[in-house]
Amino acid sequence: MTELWTDLVACLNLDEQPPLADTTVFEGRNQKLDYHRVFGGQLLGQFTLAAALSFPDKTVKSLHVVFPREGRADKPVRYRLERAHAGRTFATVTATAEQAGKIIATASISLHSTEDGPDFHSVAPIPALPSAEHKIDGMDLLPWEVRSLTDLNDPAARAPEYELWMRTPVVEPALSQAIAAYATDLTLIGTALLPVAGFDQRGNGTAFLSAVTSHTLWFHRPFRTDDWLLLRQHSPLLAHGRCFGRGDILTESGSLVASYAQEAMVRLPA
Repeated sequence: MTELWTDLVACLNLDEQPPLADTTVFEGRNQKLDYHRVFGGQLLGQFTLAAALSFPDKTVKSLHVVFPREGRADKPVRYRLERAHAGRTFATVTATAEQAGKIIATASISLHSTEDGPDFHSVAPIPALPSAEHKIDGMDLLPWEVRSLTDLNDPAARAPEYELWMRTPVVEPALSQAIAAYATDLTLIGTALLPVAGFDQRGNGTAFLSAVTSHTLWFHRPFRTDDWLLLRQHSPLLAHGRCFGRGDILTESGSLVASYAQEAMVRLPA
């Protein structure tokens, strides 16, 4: 188990703070990374877990997060959750992530109690799990085993489609949604850049500028991240200094367990 993995799991151990009026408050520390910004995936994971802790009888079904400003890695993040609705089956909260009195992210989160009903889905068949020779080394923000047939660091132009297999070390099932949310934030910008010859995801801050502006997830079924999961992504748009991408998370048996979408600022040189 890597130090980064242990650090990530520790970041998901949120500390509940004294409530403020009708607001539930949690505090989370940040990952120990090589750059000063807070990784957006960390905020997604902590938002997800804070909502789940606030409603132990329900599970998170969706969240929409907007990132108005970057967070600083040297300051803890305080999460304030206000209940907009709390029924027997559904619940909704609005949440903010704050540092030093400034909002760095806002979220609208919905939760749901499991119900019985028809269970089917329609997705394209998934490919076989790539062999171990397609293991990716050096994807530092994903501290677990990942495999892919596509190299996002290759600057050659190609279709904006990307498939990534992932499997974490054994972890508590209660963290699965938060860890999956974290993982969905890393490669959509790189997917959007695939059609642009001469650029790849490593160039952020040098060859181009990028930053995620909003991110949405939907959780459909229970799953575990210590089983193999496929993140299947497509970016249909890169225009006017922004990109848009979307993806599905599927199990190795082909079950659709989550979906996500993201918009980001991407400024390429003229």
